[in-house]
Amino acid sequence: MSNKKAINILLAEDQTMLRNALATILDLEDNLQVIHSCATGKLALEYMHSEDGAKVDIVLSDIEMPDMTGLELAQHLFEAKARSHTIILTTFARSGYLRRAMDSGVKGYLLKDSPSHELIAAIHKVHQGGAAIAPELMVGSWMEKDPLTDKERRALRLAKDGLSTEDIASKLFLSTGTVRNYLSSASNKLNAKNRIEAARIAHQNGWL
Repeated sequence: MSNKKAINILLAEDQTMLRNALATILDLEDNLQVIHSCATGKLALEYMHSEDGAKVDIVLSDIEMPDMTGLELAQHLFEAKARSHTIILTTFARSGYLRRAMDSGVKGYLLKDSPSHELIAAIHKVHQGGAAIAPELMVGSWMEKDPLTDKERRALRLAKDGLSTEDIASKLFLSTGTVRNYLSSASNKLNAKNRIEAARIAHQNGWL
């Protein structure tokens, strides 16, 4: 390793093979090192709240992960005024995701099929205080605002997974009546006939 201080990276990706491949690619660079990797946003957030979390310069995260999405992770870090910068690496080119990411303080947003040299360049750029957004993702990213509240989004995400109203209420520690209100409100906002259609529309737009 060179004398130049390494950029410390926390890697959050639920696909084991991809997580290991990314760690290998990044660790091959002289001034990059993956100091921790995990499979969920929740585990990444726990690490960031630990003593070692203070060493992290870049959080490189997938979006769709169990327990906590990459966007929710970014939002938590943004609200906590973490010194690290977040880069989202995703399969999904949905404009709603990008808008939410930017609103959560995300500084980098790339597709997983981007060449490795683009990812490495993005890490350096973001670490230096810049932003790195894949150009193809910018088109239409500000055209339509996410109409859902956080509570409506959480309820709708669980509905998309097939959970009943009662199960959603239990997961979110809410009454069944409150959950029904959130799902009904979300459906009305999206002009959907039911919660399933509402979840599909929201997912297609990157609002979940």
